[in-house]
Amino acid sequence: MNNIQTTAIIRNRGQLTIPDVIRRAFDWMKTESVVKIIYRSPQEIVITPYIQENVKKTNWKKIWEAIHKVRAITSKGEIGNLSKFIAEDRYNH
Repeated sequence: MNNIQTTAIIRNRGQLTIPDVIRRAFDWMKTESVVKIIYRSPQEIVITPYIQENVKKTNWKKIWEAIHKVRAITSKGEIGNLSKFIAEDRYNH
């Protein structure tokens, strides 16, 4: 990697725009990408890609099955029809 040096301005609210010449040199510097900023000294910061460790994949099928199961339980703990319960509840009020 060649040593690329350029300048940037820190804008309102602390926004720092990384110049195109720097962003083009790195595949991981894309719009909306998350980065880790490391403070090394009062004169130096380091920006690296943020890599989340121990990422668990969300099992959406299991989550939706649990939601459907919970929605089917009545106030008495019985398995029932939530739509029917709501309709009857509205009718009784």
